[in-house]
Amino acid sequence: MINRRGALTVLHLLLVWTAMVAVLPALGFNLVVTAWVRGAGAAVPVLGLGGLLMVGLLVAAGVPARTVVPLCGSVPRRLLWAVLVFVLGTLGLLAGVAAYDAGVDLGSAGTRILLTGVPYAVAAAFFVPSRWVRLGALAVLAAAVVYGGFVGPSQAEHRRHRADVARYREHPELLYLGTAPAGMHVSRVRVGPASFAVDYRPVREGYETGYVGLVVRPPLTPALRCPEPPEAGTTCTVDGHGEMVTVHDSTQETTVTRRYRDTEVSVASQTLGEAGLRDLLNTLHPLSDAELDTLMQEKSIDHSF
Repeated sequence: MINRRGALTVLHLLLVWTAMVAVLPALGFNLVVTAWVRGAGAAVPVLGLGGLLMVGLLVAAGVPARTVVPLCGSVPRRLLWAVLVFVLGTLGLLAGVAAYDAGVDLGSAGTRILLTGVPYAVAAAFFVPSRWVRLGALAVLAAAVVYGGFVGPSQAEHRRHRADVARYREHPELLYLGTAPAGMHVSRVRVGPASFAVDYRPVREGYETGYVGLVVRPPLTPALRCPEPPEAGTTCTVDGHGEMVTVHDSTQETTVTRRYRDTEVSVASQTLGEAGLRDLLNTLHPLSDAELDTLMQEKSIDHSF
């Protein structure tokens, strides 16, 4: 059965937590509104008054603990105790805000409001001359550090990764990749709302020249056919397999376009000939999870709108 000293300790910590939960959300809201309406400078007096209010509430919360917490035994010492708890608790609160801003999940809005008082209650617990209370406070602090510094950020990064993967795979019917030609690698991938574009460049870029561009998109026409009338300065043919080859006379860029499943795929290059472009098209395959992970890790993929 809990003794009177233990009951006073629980009441003391509960009062600290309740007081901070009652004032902090309102203070935060007033700070945001004041800064938004009247500028950041106008929020400074609100912040100062809020700090004084919090210290005053902490002084009141320390009254029942006069016989439990030595620093709460007199008014001057209780004021010192309140300031110390305010400073330490605010540091903990700011650490929590930083973790939340970094994407750490702290629950619903209601849960986050309830958590605002925890740093102050933990700080107050360290001033209670009880080994078990201080060990409990230390355990809460250690759990907060582990979750806020390691577990939470890891979970946040995992959620961001899953969200990015979902966005990239929003149109899986377009995500087809060809094996890079010899001496080249995938340099950049752009995922658009109606296209999937891949740039291939030399592995020793800067020492060797060359470029191949691949674009996957929904079919533009029922069947591939050359433009009519023909474009000036271009030669266009459609072979017996339904593939279209276009050569720009001025740049000598060759483009080979074919239908692949439910898409239209074009590859173009000034350095890779028609045969090489057809070989690239022959290696088309759905973008695998491993390939997508590699592109994301190398930051070689992005969205284009």
